[in-house]
Amino acid sequence: MQQHNVLILDFGSQYTQLIARRVRELNIYCEIHPYNKIPQNLNDFKAVILSGSPSSVRSEEAPHPDLSEIRGKKPLLAVCYGAQYLAHFSGGLVAPSNTREYGRANLSYVKEGEEFLANISKGSQVWMSHSDTIKELPTNGKLLASTNDVENAAYKIEGEKTYAIQFHPEVYHSTDGKQLLQNFLVTIAGVAQTWTPDSFVDETVAGLKAKVGNDKVVLGLSGGVDSTVVAVLLHKAIGSNLHCIFVNNGLLRKNEYTDVLKQYEGMGLNVKGVDASARFLNELAGLSDPEAKRKAIGKVFIDVFDDEANQIEDAKWLAQGTIYPDVIESVSVNGGPSATIKSHHNVGGLPDFMKLKIVEPLRMIFKDEVRRVGKSMGIDAELLGRHPFPGPGLAIRILGDITSEKVRILQEVDAIFINGLKESGLYNKVWQAGAILLPVNSVGVMGDERTYEKVVALRAVESTDGMTADWVNLPYEFLQKTSNNIINKVKGVNRVVYDISSKPPATIEWE
Repeated sequence: MQQHNVLILDFGSQYTQLIARRVRELNIYCEIHPYNKIPQNLNDFKAVILSGSPSSVRSEEAPHPDLSEIRGKKPLLAVCYGAQYLAHFSGGLVAPSNTREYGRANLSYVKEGEEFLANISKGSQVWMSHSDTIKELPTNGKLLASTNDVENAAYKIEGEKTYAIQFHPEVYHSTDGKQLLQNFLVTIAGVAQTWTPDSFVDETVAGLKAKVGNDKVVLGLSGGVDSTVVAVLLHKAIGSNLHCIFVNNGLLRKNEYTDVLKQYEGMGLNVKGVDASARFLNELAGLSDPEAKRKAIGKVFIDVFDDEANQIEDAKWLAQGTIYPDVIESVSVNGGPSATIKSHHNVGGLPDFMKLKIVEPLRMIFKDEVRRVGKSMGIDAELLGRHPFPGPGLAIRILGDITSEKVRILQEVDAIFINGLKESGLYNKVWQAGAILLPVNSVGVMGDERTYEKVVALRAVESTDGMTADWVNLPYEFLQKTSNNIINKVKGVNRVVYDISSKPPATIEWE
């Protein structure tokens, strides 16, 4: 267990993960737990943060945590819903706001000489997102800050290290949000800033040695950042007892199977490549429904993987590249507010017949942290900079049924798009990019002949963690050149469109 932890209690806010990310940026380790599943042993935690929530404290169904072991005993920071919760149930008054308080605001009053507000001045911009407001402070509450519309924007409770704010310090729009979290966690709570990529590597490698011992571990490599970082961590811990399997499902990018195998060879990893493309394409024949395609791919992958794992004598463990957002999304509050969006292929493990124990070295860190950990272990920057690529591969970028011809077309289109981004210096400015083959034919003219061929959509988004994403405003000249290249070089495509939808409401992938 990490020392100097911060516990974040999640009331279902869409911003809870952002609180964790901001805390980690301060080199402080933190964990998110649902408000109704507070860890039994609180000795490991030096401070507690209560998140926001879509609920109202005045409703019958309001999340109601048991804070008896926390309040007054540990430094406590209550954000938005948390601040209203403390007021409502401790002698204050929360009422519906006359105006919905949402968006940017500025602090119009900041109490001087308060550690909590050190280096935060009057006029500092904050981000509001609530429809209730605190009309009266709780018993022993002392006002610390106001905005023009919200008098009780920040307060503390005298006699305890309890602080509350009605704005969100975790979002970028709160310009001094990080400073505020630092004031609370470092100055007031005395949490040490010792959680770095290097310390994570040292701790994880030591933990893996103790957990796995001399057992053999099997790992399915995908060529992506997460599984590569898992492989290097395990390699550091157990060396050749790690057996990596890289399965070609026939739905990878052009030349990816051979390129990635070559890259891994150079890293000294024990990797076996398995070309099972025909098996996957046979299983997918005739399937159009996205979930049916995902399930078919998952089933074949498990069969192929099981065949290979059985050839490794005495394998005891299966390593997975599960990361923290997968874990959080799969354990939603109360089955409630931050509801599970989709089933994650990494969470929930494998069927019972694969009697392997699971080891997940990255399950408590975010994607950007995975990259930082990889960098600290000296993994090639090109590999760490790779865009995320979906587990089912091109199957969910070919809308409708899958054929080898459609895969060929999309691989060619995707290669032109991705290589073009790299050549134009745009690849690293994009979080994820790819092409989608649409189940639409359109009329075109090539030479003097009419054509009736496929339409492809190009997608490029920017994001920090994939939870939300904006489409990237790629230069028109680049799109023009890419479109020409695709139509001239890829037989079967005569129209290219660019997807300008953000997430939400659209997802990054089309299926």
